[in-house]
Amino acid sequence: MNNFYTSTRNNTIKISAKDAIQQGFSEDGGLYVFPNFNNVSINIKELKNKSYQDIAKLVLRQLLPDFSDKEISDCVNSAYDSSFDTDEITPVTDVDNFHILELFHGPTSAFKDVGLQLLPQLMKHSIANKRVMILTATSGDTGKAALEGFKNSDKIAITVFYPHNGVSRVQKLQMTSTTGNNTEVAAIEGNFDDAQSNVKKILNDASLKKELGNNISLSSANSINIGRLIPQIVYYFYSYKQLLQNNQIHTGDKVNFSVPTGNFGDVLAGYLAKQLGLPVNKFIVASNENKVLTDFFNSGIYDRNRPFFKTVAPSMDIQISSNFERLLYYKSNGNSEYVKKLMNELEQNGKYKVSDELLNSIKKDFYCGYSTDEEIKQSIKDVYDKYGYLMDPHTAVGYKVMRDYERIDDSCPTILLSTASPYKFVKVVSEAILKNNSDDDLQLMTDIQEKTGIEIPKNLAAVWNLAILHKDVIKKEDMRDYVKMKVEADLYDKN
Repeated sequence: MNNFYTSTRNNTIKISAKDAIQQGFSEDGGLYVFPNFNNVSINIKELKNKSYQDIAKLVLRQLLPDFSDKEISDCVNSAYDSSFDTDEITPVTDVDNFHILELFHGPTSAFKDVGLQLLPQLMKHSIANKRVMILTATSGDTGKAALEGFKNSDKIAITVFYPHNGVSRVQKLQMTSTTGNNTEVAAIEGNFDDAQSNVKKILNDASLKKELGNNISLSSANSINIGRLIPQIVYYFYSYKQLLQNNQIHTGDKVNFSVPTGNFGDVLAGYLAKQLGLPVNKFIVASNENKVLTDFFNSGIYDRNRPFFKTVAPSMDIQISSNFERLLYYKSNGNSEYVKKLMNELEQNGKYKVSDELLNSIKKDFYCGYSTDEEIKQSIKDVYDKYGYLMDPHTAVGYKVMRDYERIDDSCPTILLSTASPYKFVKVVSEAILKNNSDDDLQLMTDIQEKTGIEIPKNLAAVWNLAILHKDVIKKEDMRDYVKMKVEADLYDKN
């Protein structure tokens, strides 16, 4: 069995899973990957009667070989036994001829909770005697989920950066009202890509590491950290298990997954599930109008030199899909020199072109399309009017592109990943189903509940009455100094 991780940009690197989780990001600028899946697999015949926690333990044992069974069991139980509003963690709902995998039943009502309830547990077992500052760039949902996961952790603090005026009002309130003795939040004057790029630079800043000292480590809670990504593999297996249990498929039948995509982490987790043995026909990659991935699938050219759009699906307003680098590594058969070359071209020129062979290999597993803002609203309205199911705007992106793919191939059942509660994006949802232009988001929540009968998640209902504790707005150029200041405030002289 493989017992190490390597870098997408240097496959001579060999480090343990615990070190990969603790570091979050390779010093060469690459991302840590499990190099091959030849000797690891999940037996889908064994899934049928297993709980979510059981399947999580199976997946983690395959991909975190230096964690003991007890450590894995403790981590999984701490993450999932009481923090979700359903015992199923990620239930599947049937709508029309497709299935919706609901990933928003955690403490912040977004899919990021699945990874970010488990990552802090994994991190605790990985940091040894170090103290760690977690750095997180967010386009909306990751921030609050990470803050909630790491809040009041011993020897760990967290700093979250989000684009000023670039998240929904509910998302902003969730982050800025966060309590905890180790949580820091700052808006930056820029977009998500600015925040993400600067977090990567800070994580790679050798001089800053020296200034912080040997006992302080920097890490990430974004899906660039494999400890965030691996937990997301689990719900792909669990959704398949639910269809098996309901006799909607037979063992070995292939399914499609439609995944709203920004940073490519969620859909990459699905691809890793396929490497572990999950029978998948196609991953349907769904973008909003920041459609850099859709254009790549059409041309083989990844080009971020383009206008940046603020859309009604803000968590996907991303032009640098970090986890796509991991897919390039796997699809090039671990050719880290080639991946490094492409990433250098992206950094220097804002674009790169892959070989026809590599593009064709990617297309075997993935289909990509996009949805406009108007199509998002229309999808929300259509699905609610026809089937009584209410989607958030990101899920609506996945729905529209799923329907596009069905016109090409409708031979396999499709599971649509629903990434957030519709109550996190009440302005868009209300425009779609109420035609209500009120500026009062709390009133819109109430109006949506009255019309649909769908209960407002407790954490979202309560957020309006919480004190605002984080008010910092900084320039993106000041992020490094901000991190250093917060490390000194939160981690120095603390046991």
